[in-house]
Amino acid sequence: MTTFTMNAQKPVAYDSPDHIQPWGTVNDNSINYCFNLKLMWWLPRPYLKVLDLGCAGGGFVKSLINSRCVAVGVEGSDYSQRMKRAEWATIPGNLFTADATAPFEISVHEGDRCEPMKFTVVTAWEFIEHIAEPNLDTVMRNIDRHLAPNGVVIMSVSPRDEIINGVRLHQTVAEKPWWLAKFESLGFTHHESVAEFFHRDWVRGGEDAPDSFYVVLTRRGESLPYPEQLIPLTEFYAKLEEYHPGGSAWFRR
Repeated sequence: MTTFTMNAQKPVAYDSPDHIQPWGTVNDNSINYCFNLKLMWWLPRPYLKVLDLGCAGGGFVKSLINSRCVAVGVEGSDYSQRMKRAEWATIPGNLFTADATAPFEISVHEGDRCEPMKFTVVTAWEFIEHIAEPNLDTVMRNIDRHLAPNGVVIMSVSPRDEIINGVRLHQTVAEKPWWLAKFESLGFTHHESVAEFFHRDWVRGGEDAPDSFYVVLTRRGESLPYPEQLIPLTEFYAKLEEYHPGGSAWFRR
């Protein structure tokens, strides 16, 4: 049996605005099966091991587990954990709390064997803008620590302020060029071709966050995995119709 454990320097982000004024962790539980389908088209299911940072209610993690993928979520606030909200009541062994601005490590246990967990994909939906700029390097080091060789980081980023009940939740507010330069300075390179492959099918964004943009990162110098699967959208739709007649209507909505 496979189980996971968390070792965090700061188990809860007590001084984070998102814990002081819980909002996303109270309201969000986002799922987009169109994104999941494209992700599993690109990366084979046995290869997929996903870490979701800022997982809120854990819906995205649960949707992957239901598709027989390995998935773990990390949330800074313990609100959903304490309230057993959403998927914290159904998959507690795959959801953990930790302050991502301090070191943490997820381990995997299989029988008598225990080792640091490496994920092939790290996602962060409307998460990174909640981190103050001086702490971005620590967050990216945590990602690097958990990322497998040639792993991929997929993020949606809001460039807009968000103030709830007088508390400023978005601590780093900037447009896409600034973020891409920042990630490059921290050792990560963006791949616009992959963002184009996902088009408008993301777990967060779209109608609920129309100004958000998306980044797909690898460590600088590392190659994208399974690049042959990143086919043009027109070919993707055609192949999808072969396997699931009418299925491409989901993506053309």
